[in-house]
Parts: sequence; C-alpha cells; structure tokens
Amino acid sequence: MVELRRDERLDYLLAEEDMRIIQSPNVFAFSLDAVLLARFAYVPIKQGRILDLCTGNGVIPLLLSRRSHAKITGVELQERIYDMAVRSVAVNELEDQIEVIQGDLKDMPEKLGHGTFDVVTCNPPYFPTPKKDEQNLNQYLAIARHEIYCTLEDVVKSCSRLVRPGGKVAMVHRPGRLVDIITLFRKYSLEPKRIRLVYPKMGKEANMLLIEGTRDGKPDLKILPPLYVYDEHNEYTDDLHQLLYGKPNEKTETKEVPE
Repeated sequence: MVELRRDERLDYLLAEEDMRIIQSPNVFAFSLDAVLLARFAYVPIKQGRILDLCTGNGVIPLLLSRRSHAKITGVELQERIYDMAVRSVAVNELEDQIEVIQGDLKDMPEKLGHGTFDVVTCNPPYFPTPKKDEQNLNQYLAIARHEIYCTLEDVVKSCSRLVRPGGKVAMVHRPGRLVDIITLFRKYSLEPKRIRLVYPKMGKEANMLLIEGTRDGKPDLKILPPLYVYDEHNEYTDDLHQLLYGKPNEKTETKEVPE
C-alpha cells in the first residue's frame, strides 16, 4: 500500500484505469500540457533510452511507458515532487522500466552522459522569473511555473547535449515563445521537425505549443493540424478525446484533465 503524505491523493491516470499517480493540489498535480506532450512525442517502441526533464510527479514517464518498452529516466529538481514521482512509479510497479533521479537539468549532461538518449522530452517552466514580491508564495508552484532555476536556453542546451545525433527532442511551451524556441533549437543543433498548436476552442488564440526537433537533422518542418480542446458545448472535442482516451467521445462520460 502506497504511503500518502499530508495533502496528497492517489488518482487514476486518465483512461489508464490500472495506473495511478500521486498528486497534491498544493505541491504538484499534472495538467493537460504534460499529457499532450506524452502523446505528441516520438518514442521507440521496443528499445532505446528516453529522458524526461522537469518530470514533476512522473506523469510523462508513466504515460510513455504505455507506448514504449524503452528504459525511461525522469529528472526532477524539487525533492518533495521527486519523492512523489518515485512513489508513483512504485505504486504502478514500473521500477524495472522507469528511474527517477533528483537533480538540476543543467547538470545532467555530465551526470548521465552526452548523447546518451534517443528521445528527450521536457515540460519546462513557461514564464520569466518575476520580481520577488510578485512570485507565487507557494515555492513549489513558483519553481514549476517560472524560470527561477533554469531558463529556456538552459533547457534547450541540456536537451541538445543529452540526445544522440539523429535523436528527438520534444517540448511543450507557450506559443509566444515559438520564435525563441526555434532560434535556440538551431543554436544548439536541434532542427525543428514538427509543430502543433493547441487552441482552447475554435475562434480563440492558441495557448499551447508542441514542438519536436531532431539533433543534427536536415530542415523539413511540418505544421500539424490544429488541436482544439473544447467544442461549442464546452465538452472535449472528438480529436482531443481520441488523443487522451483512445476512443470516441461519449458525451456523458467525459473526464476532465486539469488545464
């Protein structure tokens, strides 16, 4: 039986009814961006090595384990959240496939090896660090959301060093950073290959960006069809429901994923 601490809860992970994850509303709970990244990223099916930076409570490694038999490593800076990820892996009995380590992503190339991984994924902090008096008083949320311990350039640089030549790097971010991301990808030898914009609903501006690049790849960018989250009835679109749950939308059984 898994040990839950303080305000933690044990949730089902989407439609994976036999897979559980430890969450906390005050420390860390996964949101839709992590799930979409786990569905978007290329993964080797049978073998290889996958790395997930800024892994949080382990949601992306857990979801990727359903798509691949490759070894998966998650890296999380914050000790409390790292501990949640370790226990989430254990409760699903996936210790043979998934390893979670605590540390700073900037240190990982030296610690884990340059060019060691076939795929690197990352759901990094989205926002520049505000002034101290403007930061979230909850340190866990402030670190997860703002570039307090790593900048976008730190993230891209580490990803590039960790992935092998020809390997893939996939990231989720805000559309407003698209130019910055492409510029940094090319600075660090990651050629953008696939982009998908996610919209809250038709007629609204995109609020999420999924991007994948290849280390030392040749220019050939594909812009994938837009993904809309909600339809005109404020229910998940068929495309999103199929992506999340692998089946058509049953209007009375839609499950909410935190935004």
